[in-house]
Amino acid sequence: MNENESFSFLAVDLGATSGRAILGTIKNDVLKINEINRFPNPIIDINGYLYWDLLYLYRQILKSLGEINQQRIDIHSLGIDTWGVDFVCFGNDGEPLRMPYSYRDTHTFGAPEKFFKKIPKEEVYNKTGIQIMNFNSLFQLATLKERNSSIYPVIDKVLFMPDALSYLLTGKMVTEYTIASTSQMMNPYNKTFDASLLEAVGLSEHNFAPLVFSGTPIGTLSDSVKQQTDTGNIPVIAVAGHDTASAVLATPAKNENFAYLSSGTWSLMGIESKKPVINEETFSLNFTNEGGADGSIRLLKNICGMWLIEQCKKEWEKEKSVTYAEIVKEAEKVQPFTSFINPDAPCFAAPISMIEAIQTYCKETNQPIPQTMGEIARCIYESLAFRYKQVLTNLQKLADFPIETLHIIGGGSQNNMLNTFTSNAIGMPVIAGPSEATAMGNILLQAKAAGLVQDKSQMREIVRNSVELTTFTPNNTLLWDKHYYDYLKVYKEL
Repeated sequence: MNENESFSFLAVDLGATSGRAILGTIKNDVLKINEINRFPNPIIDINGYLYWDLLYLYRQILKSLGEINQQRIDIHSLGIDTWGVDFVCFGNDGEPLRMPYSYRDTHTFGAPEKFFKKIPKEEVYNKTGIQIMNFNSLFQLATLKERNSSIYPVIDKVLFMPDALSYLLTGKMVTEYTIASTSQMMNPYNKTFDASLLEAVGLSEHNFAPLVFSGTPIGTLSDSVKQQTDTGNIPVIAVAGHDTASAVLATPAKNENFAYLSSGTWSLMGIESKKPVINEETFSLNFTNEGGADGSIRLLKNICGMWLIEQCKKEWEKEKSVTYAEIVKEAEKVQPFTSFINPDAPCFAAPISMIEAIQTYCKETNQPIPQTMGEIARCIYESLAFRYKQVLTNLQKLADFPIETLHIIGGGSQNNMLNTFTSNAIGMPVIAGPSEATAMGNILLQAKAAGLVQDKSQMREIVRNSVELTTFTPNNTLLWDKHYYDYLKVYKEL
Protein backbone atom coordinates (compact mmCIF):
# COMPACT_ATOMS: atom_id res chain seq x y z
CA MET A 1 0.00 0.00 0.00
CA ASN A 2 1.55 3.29 -1.10
CA GLU A 3 2.07 5.93 1.56
CA ASN A 4 -0.57 8.70 1.56
CA GLU A 5 -2.70 6.85 -1.00
CA SER A 6 -6.25 6.07 0.13
CA PHE A 7 -8.62 3.30 -0.95
CA SER A 8 -12.36 3.18 -0.27
CA PHE A 9 -14.76 0.23 0.03
CA LEU A 10 -18.46 -0.16 0.82
CA ALA A 11 -19.54 -2.67 3.46
CA VAL A 12 -23.21 -3.66 3.56
CA ASP A 13 -23.77 -5.06 7.05
CA LEU A 14 -27.22 -6.52 7.61
CA GLY A 15 -28.30 -7.56 11.08
CA ALA A 16 -31.49 -9.22 12.20
CA THR A 17 -33.02 -5.88 13.29
CA SER A 18 -31.25 -3.23 11.19
CA GLY A 19 -28.85 -2.72 8.33
CA ARG A 20 -26.14 -0.25 7.45
CA ALA A 21 -23.97 0.71 4.53
CA ILE A 22 -20.53 1.68 5.82
CA LEU A 23 -17.86 3.44 3.79
CA GLY A 24 -14.37 2.36 4.79
CA THR A 25 -11.25 4.23 3.71
CA ILE A 26 -7.76 2.84 4.29
CA LYS A 27 -4.77 5.18 4.30
CA ASN A 28 -1.36 4.67 5.91
CA ASP A 29 -2.56 1.43 7.54
CA VAL A 30 -5.43 3.21 9.29
CA LEU A 31 -9.07 2.39 8.55
CA LYS A 32 -11.66 5.13 8.91
CA ILE A 33 -15.34 4.33 8.60
CA ASN A 34 -18.37 6.48 7.88
CA GLU A 35 -22.03 5.47 7.89
CA ILE A 36 -23.68 6.13 4.52
CA ASN A 37 -27.12 4.63 5.12
CA ARG A 38 -28.89 3.09 8.09
CA PHE A 39 -32.26 1.38 7.83
CA PRO A 40 -34.50 -1.00 9.78
CA ASN A 41 -34.72 -4.66 8.79
CA PRO A 42 -38.26 -5.47 9.84
CA ILE A 43 -39.65 -8.98 9.99
CA ILE A 44 -42.85 -9.16 7.93
CA ASP A 45 -45.78 -11.17 9.35
CA ILE A 46 -47.95 -12.63 6.58
CA ASN A 47 -50.76 -14.96 7.64
CA GLY A 48 -48.84 -16.00 10.73
CA TYR A 49 -45.50 -16.66 9.00
CA LEU A 50 -42.45 -14.42 9.48
CA TYR A 51 -40.48 -13.33 6.42
CA TRP A 52 -37.56 -11.08 5.46
CA ASP A 53 -38.26 -8.48 2.77
CA LEU A 54 -35.54 -9.38 0.26
CA LEU A 55 -36.46 -6.71 -2.26
CA TYR A 56 -36.54 -3.99 0.40
CA LEU A 57 -32.99 -4.90 1.39
CA TYR A 58 -31.97 -4.84 -2.27
CA ARG A 59 -33.48 -1.36 -2.67
CA GLN A 60 -31.57 -0.13 0.38
CA ILE A 61 -28.31 -1.33 -1.17
CA LEU A 62 -29.20 0.53 -4.37
CA LYS A 63 -29.99 3.63 -2.29
CA SER A 64 -26.57 3.35 -0.63
CA LEU A 65 -24.83 3.08 -4.00
CA GLY A 66 -26.78 6.10 -5.21
CA GLU A 67 -25.66 8.08 -2.17
CA ILE A 68 -22.04 7.09 -2.83
CA ASN A 69 -22.41 8.34 -6.40
CA GLN A 70 -24.00 11.62 -5.29
CA GLN A 71 -21.07 12.24 -2.95
CA ARG A 72 -18.72 11.47 -5.86
CA ILE A 73 -16.87 8.82 -3.92
CA ASP A 74 -14.96 6.22 -5.90
CA ILE A 75 -15.12 2.80 -4.27
CA HIS A 76 -13.00 -0.19 -5.23
CA SER A 77 -15.71 -2.73 -4.39
CA LEU A 78 -18.56 -3.65 -2.10
CA GLY A 79 -19.26 -6.68 0.08
CA ILE A 80 -22.31 -7.97 1.96
CA ASP A 81 -22.51 -9.76 5.30
CA THR A 82 -25.64 -10.89 7.14
CA TRP A 83 -26.88 -13.05 9.99
CA GLY A 84 -26.61 -16.81 9.48
CA VAL A 85 -28.82 -19.76 8.45
CA ASP A 86 -31.54 -18.00 6.40
CA PHE A 87 -31.72 -18.42 2.63
CA VAL A 88 -33.63 -17.66 -0.58
CA CYS A 89 -34.84 -20.34 -3.02
CA PHE A 90 -34.58 -19.65 -6.76
CA GLY A 91 -36.17 -21.38 -9.75
CA ASN A 92 -34.35 -22.45 -12.89
CA ASP A 93 -35.21 -19.10 -14.50
CA GLY A 94 -33.11 -17.35 -11.84
CA GLU A 95 -36.10 -15.76 -10.12
CA PRO A 96 -36.76 -15.95 -6.36
CA LEU A 97 -39.60 -18.38 -5.65
CA ARG A 98 -40.83 -16.51 -2.57
CA MET A 99 -39.55 -14.25 0.20
CA PRO A 100 -37.27 -16.00 2.71
CA TYR A 101 -38.53 -17.15 6.08
CA SER A 102 -37.04 -15.52 9.17
CA TYR A 103 -35.25 -17.83 11.58
CA ARG A 104 -37.53 -16.45 14.30
CA ASP A 105 -40.59 -18.07 12.72
CA THR A 106 -42.04 -20.88 14.81
CA HIS A 107 -42.58 -23.29 11.89
CA THR A 108 -39.32 -25.10 12.73
CA PHE A 109 -40.16 -25.71 16.39
CA GLY A 110 -39.74 -29.46 16.89
CA ALA A 111 -38.09 -29.88 13.48
CA PRO A 112 -34.75 -31.27 14.77
CA GLU A 113 -36.49 -34.07 16.69
CA LYS A 114 -38.41 -35.08 13.55
CA PHE A 115 -35.24 -35.02 11.45
CA PHE A 116 -33.34 -37.16 13.96
CA LYS A 117 -35.73 -40.02 13.15
CA LYS A 118 -34.01 -40.09 9.74
CA ILE A 119 -30.45 -39.42 10.88
CA PRO A 120 -29.64 -39.61 14.61
CA LYS A 121 -28.76 -36.40 16.44
CA GLU A 122 -25.20 -37.44 17.28
CA GLU A 123 -24.55 -38.47 13.68
CA VAL A 124 -25.78 -35.08 12.42
CA TYR A 125 -23.48 -33.34 14.89
CA ASN A 126 -20.49 -35.53 14.01
CA LYS A 127 -21.01 -34.81 10.32
CA THR A 128 -21.20 -31.02 10.76
CA GLY A 129 -19.95 -29.97 14.21
CA ILE A 130 -22.76 -27.40 14.31
CA GLN A 131 -24.75 -26.50 17.40
CA ILE A 132 -28.24 -28.03 17.25
CA MET A 133 -30.73 -25.17 16.89
CA ASN A 134 -34.22 -25.55 15.48
CA PHE A 135 -33.77 -22.75 12.93
CA ASN A 136 -30.61 -24.10 11.26
CA SER A 137 -30.94 -24.23 7.47
CA LEU A 138 -31.05 -28.03 7.49
CA PHE A 139 -34.18 -28.04 9.64
CA GLN A 140 -35.78 -25.17 7.71
CA LEU A 141 -35.40 -27.16 4.48
CA ALA A 142 -36.62 -30.36 6.14
CA THR A 143 -39.73 -28.50 7.31
CA LEU A 144 -40.44 -27.10 3.84
CA LYS A 145 -40.20 -30.60 2.39
CA GLU A 146 -42.32 -32.20 5.11
CA ARG A 147 -45.05 -29.61 4.66
CA ASN A 148 -45.10 -30.17 0.89
CA SER A 149 -44.23 -26.55 0.20
CA SER A 150 -45.41 -25.59 -3.26
CA ILE A 151 -41.96 -24.25 -4.14
CA TYR A 152 -39.98 -27.31 -3.06
CA PRO A 153 -40.33 -29.38 -6.24
CA VAL A 154 -39.12 -26.46 -8.38
CA ILE A 155 -36.14 -25.30 -6.31
CA ASP A 156 -33.12 -24.97 -8.57
CA LYS A 157 -30.72 -23.09 -6.30
CA VAL A 158 -30.60 -22.27 -2.58
CA LEU A 159 -28.64 -19.08 -1.88
CA PHE A 160 -27.87 -17.87 1.64
CA MET A 161 -28.87 -14.27 2.36
CA PRO A 162 -25.62 -12.42 1.48
CA ASP A 163 -25.16 -14.56 -1.63
CA ALA A 164 -28.76 -13.94 -2.71
CA LEU A 165 -28.31 -10.17 -2.46
CA SER A 166 -24.96 -10.33 -4.28
CA TYR A 167 -26.74 -12.28 -7.03
CA LEU A 168 -29.41 -9.58 -7.35
CA LEU A 169 -26.60 -7.05 -7.81
CA THR A 170 -24.44 -9.02 -10.24
CA GLY A 171 -26.44 -11.87 -11.78
CA LYS A 172 -23.72 -14.25 -10.55
CA MET A 173 -24.45 -17.07 -8.08
CA VAL A 174 -21.94 -18.27 -5.49
CA THR A 175 -22.03 -19.99 -2.10
CA GLU A 176 -19.65 -18.29 0.31
CA TYR A 177 -18.02 -20.68 2.78
CA THR A 178 -18.53 -18.92 6.15
CA ILE A 179 -22.26 -18.35 5.65
CA ALA A 180 -22.77 -21.87 4.30
CA SER A 181 -21.00 -23.29 7.34
CA THR A 182 -23.87 -22.07 9.57
CA SER A 183 -26.37 -24.27 7.73
CA GLN A 184 -25.62 -27.60 9.47
CA MET A 185 -25.18 -29.17 6.05
CA MET A 186 -21.42 -28.83 5.57
CA ASN A 187 -18.56 -31.17 6.46
CA PRO A 188 -16.07 -28.93 8.34
CA TYR A 189 -13.12 -31.18 7.51
CA ASN A 190 -13.32 -31.07 3.71
CA LYS A 191 -15.46 -27.89 3.54
CA THR A 192 -18.10 -29.39 1.24
CA PHE A 193 -21.79 -30.14 1.63
CA ASP A 194 -22.57 -33.52 3.16
CA ALA A 195 -24.35 -35.62 0.54
CA SER A 196 -26.32 -37.73 3.04
CA LEU A 197 -27.78 -34.66 4.78
CA LEU A 198 -28.73 -33.09 1.46
CA GLU A 199 -30.33 -36.36 0.35
CA ALA A 200 -32.36 -36.43 3.57
CA VAL A 201 -33.99 -33.12 2.56
CA GLY A 202 -34.35 -34.10 -1.10
CA LEU A 203 -31.55 -31.91 -2.44
CA SER A 204 -28.09 -32.37 -3.93
CA GLU A 205 -24.98 -30.28 -4.59
CA HIS A 206 -26.65 -29.19 -7.83
CA ASN A 207 -29.03 -27.13 -5.74
CA PHE A 208 -26.21 -24.90 -4.51
CA ALA A 209 -24.00 -22.49 -6.41
CA PRO A 210 -20.21 -23.09 -6.59
CA LEU A 211 -18.49 -22.77 -3.21
CA VAL A 212 -16.09 -19.84 -2.85
CA PHE A 213 -13.98 -18.59 0.04
CA SER A 214 -13.85 -15.16 1.65
CA GLY A 215 -12.21 -12.54 -0.52
CA THR A 216 -13.31 -14.02 -3.86
CA PRO A 217 -14.65 -11.61 -6.53
CA ILE A 218 -18.22 -12.53 -7.54
CA GLY A 219 -18.70 -10.15 -10.47
CA THR A 220 -19.44 -6.51 -11.22
CA LEU A 221 -22.69 -4.61 -10.89
CA SER A 222 -25.24 -5.58 -13.53
CA ASP A 223 -26.33 -3.14 -16.24
CA SER A 224 -29.65 -2.73 -14.45
CA VAL A 225 -27.98 -1.77 -11.16
CA LYS A 226 -25.56 0.59 -12.91
CA GLN A 227 -28.45 2.31 -14.66
CA GLN A 228 -30.46 2.69 -11.43
CA THR A 229 -27.55 4.02 -9.39
CA ASP A 230 -25.55 5.79 -12.10
CA THR A 231 -22.42 3.89 -11.07
CA GLY A 232 -19.75 2.04 -13.01
CA ASN A 233 -18.29 -1.48 -13.07
CA ILE A 234 -17.92 -1.84 -9.31
CA PRO A 235 -16.82 -5.34 -8.25
CA VAL A 236 -18.85 -7.23 -5.65
CA ILE A 237 -16.65 -9.33 -3.36
CA ALA A 238 -17.69 -12.44 -1.43
CA VAL A 239 -16.50 -11.26 1.98
CA ALA A 240 -17.06 -13.38 5.08
CA GLY A 241 -20.79 -13.51 4.45
CA HIS A 242 -21.57 -14.50 8.03
CA ASP A 243 -21.42 -11.32 10.10
CA THR A 244 -19.74 -13.04 13.04
CA ALA A 245 -16.96 -14.34 10.79
CA SER A 246 -16.33 -10.78 9.57
CA ALA A 247 -16.39 -9.48 13.15
CA VAL A 248 -13.94 -12.09 14.44
CA LEU A 249 -11.53 -11.23 11.65
CA ALA A 250 -11.41 -7.67 13.04
CA THR A 251 -10.57 -8.82 16.58
CA PRO A 252 -7.53 -6.66 17.49
CA ALA A 253 -5.56 -9.53 19.05
CA LYS A 254 -1.74 -9.49 19.09
CA ASN A 255 -1.37 -13.27 19.48
CA GLU A 256 -3.44 -16.45 19.35
CA ASN A 257 -4.02 -16.87 23.10
CA PHE A 258 -7.42 -15.22 23.26
CA ALA A 259 -11.14 -15.86 23.19
CA TYR A 260 -13.63 -13.51 21.57
CA LEU A 261 -17.12 -12.41 22.47
CA SER A 262 -19.11 -10.89 19.64
CA SER A 263 -21.65 -8.98 21.69
CA GLY A 264 -24.96 -7.85 20.26
CA THR A 265 -28.52 -9.17 20.24
CA TRP A 266 -26.77 -12.53 20.37
CA SER A 267 -23.53 -13.11 22.25
CA LEU A 268 -21.17 -15.46 20.45
CA MET A 269 -18.18 -16.61 22.48
CA GLY A 270 -15.45 -18.71 20.97
CA ILE A 271 -11.89 -19.32 19.91
CA GLU A 272 -10.11 -19.72 16.60
CA SER A 273 -9.02 -23.28 15.90
CA LYS A 274 -6.88 -24.62 13.09
CA LYS A 275 -9.14 -27.67 12.78
CA PRO A 276 -12.65 -28.75 13.80
CA VAL A 277 -13.17 -29.81 17.40
CA ILE A 278 -15.88 -32.47 17.31
CA ASN A 279 -16.09 -34.99 20.14
CA GLU A 280 -18.41 -36.23 22.87
CA GLU A 281 -17.68 -33.18 25.03
CA THR A 282 -18.46 -30.59 22.33
CA PHE A 283 -21.58 -32.59 21.46
CA SER A 284 -22.81 -32.63 25.06
CA LEU A 285 -22.00 -28.92 25.46
CA ASN A 286 -23.62 -28.14 22.08
CA PHE A 287 -20.64 -26.15 20.76
CA THR A 288 -20.51 -25.18 17.11
CA ASN A 289 -17.73 -25.34 14.49
CA GLU A 290 -18.31 -22.55 11.97
CA GLY A 291 -16.06 -21.45 9.13
CA GLY A 292 -13.61 -18.60 9.66
CA ALA A 293 -12.75 -15.93 7.11
CA ASP A 294 -9.21 -17.32 6.77
CA GLY A 295 -10.33 -20.94 6.46
CA SER A 296 -9.96 -21.57 10.20
CA ILE A 297 -12.69 -22.93 12.45
CA ARG A 298 -14.59 -20.72 14.87
CA LEU A 299 -15.33 -23.00 17.81
CA LEU A 300 -18.05 -21.10 19.62
CA LYS A 301 -21.25 -21.07 21.60
CA ASN A 302 -24.34 -19.00 20.88
CA ILE A 303 -25.56 -17.20 24.01
CA CYS A 304 -28.61 -15.02 24.41
CA GLY A 305 -27.14 -11.52 24.70
CA MET A 306 -28.50 -7.98 24.57
CA TRP A 307 -31.85 -9.46 23.44
CA LEU A 308 -32.82 -9.60 27.11
CA ILE A 309 -32.18 -5.89 27.71
CA GLU A 310 -33.56 -4.85 24.31
CA GLN A 311 -36.90 -6.51 25.00
CA CYS A 312 -37.14 -5.06 28.53
CA LYS A 313 -36.30 -1.61 27.15
CA LYS A 314 -39.26 -1.81 24.77
CA GLU A 315 -41.56 -2.44 27.73
CA TRP A 316 -40.08 0.33 29.88
CA GLU A 317 -40.46 2.76 26.98
CA LYS A 318 -44.23 2.25 27.00
CA GLU A 319 -44.18 4.66 29.95
CA LYS A 320 -41.31 6.98 28.96
CA SER A 321 -38.25 7.14 26.73
CA VAL A 322 -35.26 5.27 28.17
CA THR A 323 -31.64 5.16 27.00
CA TYR A 324 -29.24 2.29 27.54
CA ALA A 325 -27.03 4.65 29.58
CA GLU A 326 -29.98 5.34 31.90
CA ILE A 327 -30.60 1.61 32.30
CA VAL A 328 -26.98 1.09 33.35
CA LYS A 329 -27.17 4.03 35.74
CA GLU A 330 -30.21 2.53 37.46
CA ALA A 331 -28.49 -0.87 37.66
CA GLU A 332 -25.52 0.71 39.43
CA LYS A 333 -27.78 1.90 42.27
CA VAL A 334 -29.19 -1.45 43.38
CA GLN A 335 -27.85 -4.18 45.61
CA PRO A 336 -25.61 -6.64 43.73
CA PHE A 337 -25.92 -10.44 43.54
CA THR A 338 -29.60 -10.56 44.48
CA SER A 339 -31.17 -12.63 41.67
CA PHE A 340 -29.88 -14.60 38.68
CA ILE A 341 -31.31 -16.17 35.55
CA ASN A 342 -30.08 -18.62 32.94
CA PRO A 343 -29.97 -16.29 29.90
CA ASP A 344 -30.37 -19.26 27.57
CA ALA A 345 -33.47 -20.71 29.21
CA PRO A 346 -36.20 -21.35 26.60
CA CYS A 347 -38.59 -19.03 28.41
CA PHE A 348 -36.51 -16.03 27.26
CA ALA A 349 -36.48 -16.92 23.53
CA ALA A 350 -39.64 -15.01 22.57
CA PRO A 351 -41.82 -14.18 25.59
CA ILE A 352 -44.83 -11.89 25.39
CA SER A 353 -43.26 -9.92 28.26
CA MET A 354 -39.52 -10.27 28.97
CA ILE A 355 -39.95 -8.53 32.32
CA GLU A 356 -42.62 -11.02 33.42
CA ALA A 357 -40.52 -13.94 32.14
CA ILE A 358 -37.55 -12.83 34.28
CA GLN A 359 -39.74 -12.28 37.33
CA THR A 360 -41.40 -15.69 36.90
CA TYR A 361 -37.99 -17.38 36.57
CA CYS A 362 -36.81 -15.79 39.82
CA LYS A 363 -40.06 -16.71 41.61
CA GLU A 364 -39.88 -20.35 40.49
CA THR A 365 -36.24 -20.59 41.65
CA ASN A 366 -37.10 -19.13 45.08
CA GLN A 367 -35.12 -15.94 44.63
CA PRO A 368 -36.02 -12.31 45.37
CA ILE A 369 -38.16 -11.07 42.48
CA PRO A 370 -36.64 -8.00 40.76
CA GLN A 371 -39.16 -5.19 40.38
CA THR A 372 -37.48 -1.96 39.31
CA MET A 373 -35.63 -1.20 36.10
CA GLY A 374 -32.34 -1.21 37.99
CA GLU A 375 -33.02 -4.55 39.69
CA ILE A 376 -34.03 -6.26 36.47
CA ALA A 377 -31.09 -4.83 34.50
CA ARG A 378 -28.62 -5.79 37.25
CA CYS A 379 -30.03 -9.31 37.24
CA ILE A 380 -29.49 -9.53 33.47
CA TYR A 381 -25.97 -8.08 33.43
CA GLU A 382 -24.68 -10.20 36.31
CA SER A 383 -26.27 -13.32 34.86
CA LEU A 384 -24.71 -12.68 31.45
CA ALA A 385 -21.29 -12.22 33.06
CA PHE A 386 -21.64 -15.54 34.87
CA ARG A 387 -22.89 -17.25 31.70
CA TYR A 388 -19.80 -15.95 29.91
CA LYS A 389 -17.63 -17.41 32.68
CA GLN A 390 -19.44 -20.72 32.34
CA VAL A 391 -18.86 -20.92 28.57
CA LEU A 392 -15.27 -19.63 28.79
CA THR A 393 -14.45 -22.34 31.35
CA ASN A 394 -15.63 -24.96 28.87
CA LEU A 395 -13.72 -23.31 26.02
CA GLN A 396 -10.51 -23.43 28.04
CA LYS A 397 -10.95 -27.20 28.41
CA LEU A 398 -11.41 -27.57 24.65
CA ALA A 399 -8.66 -25.20 23.49
CA ASP A 400 -5.15 -26.47 22.81
CA PHE A 401 -3.67 -23.16 23.99
CA PRO A 402 -4.00 -21.04 27.16
CA ILE A 403 -6.71 -18.38 26.97
CA GLU A 404 -5.19 -15.24 28.48
CA THR A 405 -7.52 -12.47 27.29
CA LEU A 406 -11.14 -12.03 26.26
CA HIS A 407 -11.75 -9.61 23.38
CA ILE A 408 -15.27 -8.16 23.34
CA ILE A 409 -16.27 -6.82 19.92
CA GLY A 410 -19.51 -5.47 18.48
CA GLY A 411 -22.08 -3.07 19.88
CA GLY A 412 -22.06 -4.65 23.34
CA SER A 413 -18.39 -3.71 23.74
CA GLN A 414 -19.57 -0.18 24.63
CA ASN A 415 -21.34 -1.36 27.80
CA ASN A 416 -18.71 -0.63 30.44
CA MET A 417 -20.78 -2.11 33.27
CA LEU A 418 -21.11 -5.47 31.56
CA ASN A 419 -17.44 -5.40 30.50
CA THR A 420 -16.43 -4.76 34.12
CA PHE A 421 -18.71 -7.52 35.40
CA THR A 422 -17.36 -9.92 32.78
CA SER A 423 -13.72 -9.26 33.66
CA ASN A 424 -14.50 -9.74 37.37
CA ALA A 425 -16.41 -12.95 36.70
CA ILE A 426 -13.85 -14.60 34.39
CA GLY A 427 -10.83 -13.37 36.34
CA MET A 428 -8.88 -12.20 33.31
CA PRO A 429 -8.45 -9.00 31.28
CA VAL A 430 -11.19 -7.92 28.92
CA ILE A 431 -10.29 -5.76 25.93
CA ALA A 432 -13.31 -3.94 24.52
CA GLY A 433 -13.58 -2.79 20.92
CA PRO A 434 -14.08 -2.20 18.12
CA SER A 435 -17.84 -1.74 18.21
CA GLU A 436 -17.90 -1.77 14.39
CA ALA A 437 -15.94 -5.02 14.09
CA THR A 438 -18.29 -6.59 11.51
CA ALA A 439 -18.06 -3.70 9.05
CA MET A 440 -14.30 -3.45 9.57
CA GLY A 441 -13.79 -7.15 8.86
CA ASN A 442 -15.96 -6.84 5.75
CA ILE A 443 -13.90 -3.89 4.49
CA LEU A 444 -10.54 -5.51 5.25
CA LEU A 445 -11.49 -8.61 3.25
CA GLN A 446 -12.29 -6.36 0.31
CA ALA A 447 -8.89 -4.73 0.80
CA LYS A 448 -7.29 -8.18 0.70
CA ALA A 449 -9.14 -8.97 -2.53
CA ALA A 450 -7.71 -5.73 -3.94
CA GLY A 451 -4.20 -6.84 -2.94
CA LEU A 452 -3.76 -4.09 -0.35
CA VAL A 453 -3.32 -6.37 2.68
CA GLN A 454 -1.82 -9.83 2.84
CA ASP A 455 -3.17 -11.73 5.81
CA LYS A 456 -5.14 -11.76 9.07
CA SER A 457 -2.18 -10.50 11.09
CA GLN A 458 -1.89 -7.36 8.97
CA MET A 459 -5.66 -6.80 9.11
CA ARG A 460 -5.65 -6.94 12.90
CA GLU A 461 -2.74 -4.54 13.05
CA ILE A 462 -4.77 -2.07 10.96
CA VAL A 463 -7.67 -2.46 13.41
CA ARG A 464 -5.37 -1.72 16.37
CA ASN A 465 -4.11 1.37 14.52
CA SER A 466 -7.64 2.54 13.87
CA VAL A 467 -9.61 2.31 17.11
CA GLU A 468 -9.20 3.17 20.76
CA LEU A 469 -9.44 0.03 22.86
CA THR A 470 -10.42 -0.12 26.54
CA THR A 471 -8.94 -2.72 28.89
CA PHE A 472 -10.82 -3.94 31.97
CA THR A 473 -8.86 -5.79 34.64
CA PRO A 474 -10.47 -8.15 37.16
CA ASN A 475 -11.36 -6.93 40.65
CA ASN A 476 -13.05 -8.64 43.62
CA THR A 477 -12.67 -12.01 41.91
CA LEU A 478 -13.15 -13.94 45.17
CA LEU A 479 -16.53 -12.26 45.70
CA TRP A 480 -17.57 -13.02 42.13
CA ASP A 481 -16.39 -16.63 42.47
CA LYS A 482 -18.52 -17.00 45.58
CA HIS A 483 -21.70 -15.79 43.86
CA TYR A 484 -20.92 -17.79 40.71
CA TYR A 485 -21.89 -20.89 42.66
CA ASP A 486 -25.20 -19.23 43.57
CA TYR A 487 -25.75 -18.65 39.84
CA LEU A 488 -24.92 -22.27 39.02
CA LYS A 489 -27.52 -23.52 41.49
CA VAL A 490 -30.19 -21.45 39.80
CA TYR A 491 -28.92 -22.31 36.32
CA LYS A 492 -29.27 -26.02 36.96
CA GLU A 493 -32.73 -25.83 38.44
CA LEU A 494 -34.57 -25.00 35.18
